[in-house]
Amino acid sequence: MTKEARPRTRSARAATVQNKTRGGAAQTATGTVARPIARKQATTKRATVPAKKVAATAARKSSTATVAKSTTELIATLAGISTSAVAAATGHGWNYWLKALDRLDAAKLPHKEIARTIYETLGLRKSWWAQMIAVGYEQARGLRKPRQGALGFAASVSRTIAVPVSALYSAWEEGRRGDWLPDAVEVRRATKNKSMRITWPDGSGVDVNFYAKGGEKAVVAIEQTKLPDEGAVEAVKQLWGATLDRLKSTLEGR
Repeated sequence: MTKEARPRTRSARAATVQNKTRGGAAQTATGTVARPIARKQATTKRATVPAKKVAATAARKSSTATVAKSTTELIATLAGISTSAVAAATGHGWNYWLKALDRLDAAKLPHKEIARTIYETLGLRKSWWAQMIAVGYEQARGLRKPRQGALGFAASVSRTIAVPVSALYSAWEEGRRGDWLPDAVEVRRATKNKSMRITWPDGSGVDVNFYAKGGEKAVVAIEQTKLPDEGAVEAVKQLWGATLDRLKSTLEGR
C-alpha cells in the first residue's frame, strides 16, 4: 500500500511540477515578454515628445532668424536717417529703438505719445532725435508711409525777438549756442548779421536767416530741408518752435 501510494505521489508531484511549469511559462509569457514591450512603447512615446519639441524649437529659431534678417535689412535707413547716424547720436541703432518701442506697445500710440515715450520712458533726452525716432518707428511698423520727393520736405519756423539783430546773430555763434541749442551743429557758411548755413547731425540742412525789424527787434527764420515726409515736417516745426522760444526767453531775460 505504501508502494502504491508512492507512484501516485510521484504522479501527483509530476503533475504539480508540470502545472507549475506551465503556469510559470504563462506567467513568463505575460510578465517577462509583456513588460519589455510596454517599456519599449513607453520609451518610444517619451522619445517622440522631445522630438516634436526639438522640431518646433528649430522651426521657431529658423523663423526668428528669417525675421531678424529681414528686419535688419528693413531698418538700415528710416526717416531718411541711417542706423549708424542714429547710433552715433543716441548710442543705439534702429534695431534697438524699434525693439524697445515694441516692448512698450508703442504701435498703439499716436505720434506725440511715441515721442514722449522715447524721451521720458526710454530716457533719450534729445527732443529732436526723439521725434525722428518716433517717425522712423511709425514708418517701420506701417503706421506712416514715407513720401519723400527728390529734395525731401522742408519745415519753416520764425520768431520775433526783442533784441537788435547783432545780438540775435551773436547768440548763434560758436560757444554761445549751448545755452539754448543742446545738439551739436556744424556751421558750414555764415554771413554776419545775415545768415547761417548749418548741417544738422542727421545730415539735413538748416538755413538760418536774420532780419532787423526796426527799433530793438529782430526776426530769426529757420528752414530745415531734406526731411523724409510730412510727419517729420510737423515734428521739426514743433522742435524748432520750442527751441526758438527758449532762445527768445534767454535773450529777453524772461
